[in-house]
Amino acid sequence: HGTVCAMETTASRLTLRGFWESLPTPGRWLLSTTAISTLGRGMTLPFTIIYVHEVRGIELDVAGLLMSLIAGVALVVTGPVGALIDRLGSRVMLIWGNLSQLIGAVILAFATSVPAFVAAFTLIGISFGIGWPGFNALTSSIVSGPLRTQFFGINFALVNLGIGIGGVLSGFLTDVDRPATFTAIFLADAACMLIPIALLIGPLRRTGGPPQASAPSGPQDTASAVPGVSYLTILRNPAVVWITALTFLSSFVGYGQMEAGFPAFAREVSQVSTRTIGLAFAANTAVIVGMQFLVLRLIDGRRRTRVFLGLVAMWAAAWLILGATGLAAGTLAAAAGVIVFHIFFGLGETMLQPTVPAIVNDLASDRDRGRFNAVSSGAFQGGAITAPIVAGVLLDRDLAGVFIGLIIGCLAVVALLALALERRITPEVLGIRSIESPATTA
Repeated sequence: HGTVCAMETTASRLTLRGFWESLPTPGRWLLSTTAISTLGRGMTLPFTIIYVHEVRGIELDVAGLLMSLIAGVALVVTGPVGALIDRLGSRVMLIWGNLSQLIGAVILAFATSVPAFVAAFTLIGISFGIGWPGFNALTSSIVSGPLRTQFFGINFALVNLGIGIGGVLSGFLTDVDRPATFTAIFLADAACMLIPIALLIGPLRRTGGPPQASAPSGPQDTASAVPGVSYLTILRNPAVVWITALTFLSSFVGYGQMEAGFPAFAREVSQVSTRTIGLAFAANTAVIVGMQFLVLRLIDGRRRTRVFLGLVAMWAAAWLILGATGLAAGTLAAAAGVIVFHIFFGLGETMLQPTVPAIVNDLASDRDRGRFNAVSSGAFQGGAITAPIVAGVLLDRDLAGVFIGLIIGCLAVVALLALALERRITPEVLGIRSIESPATTA
């Protein structure tokens, strides 16, 4: 109990210095390069649908379908990827994923027709299908326990730092009347992929290898550590079913719409400039980078599902504010509302990464971590597939009110799913060890 007590005390006194000193060297390498490697992604994230629709002249509903192809391909490859991670290791798969992203970005930079966009988005989709389960599995092989939860949160803040800086840069650099400015940002995205590739074949070459036969490394509700466990066996776990449903809807109302629905709404309904959209993403980044560590300290030892309810409240407020900007389209108030949307959205995001990935990886073992993360990734991609399609169809038909109403309704369902999940996972997976352990009564 003395060791447990010391660990709990350390976790409850979370500091940046203490966190950094507790990280193994591979974990430090991952964090120290995160912001730079995601800079290119930030430059393209807010403007991909604008590029396809306004610069290359593809109809908005077709552009939405093309954007959904990324998630569609990712969903198709996620199952095999999870099995390959458990067989070959996460590092090898991540190298292939980053190479796919690099080539896809290069094609996208010069694409002018639907077939070219299909090829580019297919390669990017492959990268996305590998990225989520691969990175989460690699991270979980490096860090465990409370440190893992903290790593997910802080890495997320650094990812958003890179994305935010990239969004600001591209917001000032891009011009829909000068296609070459968009070509430049997609080439920059491709160049940034060289950083994680170099990291994986260099300093991290001895990490993320094929898992060894071992006992489960984390608390589980199922005997999923059996070699050769199938996806069907994993999905028979009720906790996995609920977290999968929650992940799907969260993706639909969150990241899927942030990449497609939000920029399209801001341009077509709110009628703001690309510069305003870039500033909105910068505000999002500032909130996440500035608040993530504080949120980690506040939520330490609290039920992860209750933390998720805070996310629902923040995102509901964000989408209602964005909907209201349509009443003052093209005005300074609309521009301000678009930026405020991303402030509230960012506050919600700080509660996402320390919860869902931590729950999934606490349910998994080392031998099936790739497949557990693949299931979670598949749910995320499923939401991301439907999000741009729904946004494209509704906004192309001037149904902005229906679009906002649908998102608010989905958020209400997300809240119910979080409460249902809470009843089906152990206190350890809920993340309340520091409250209910003997350390608190010693």
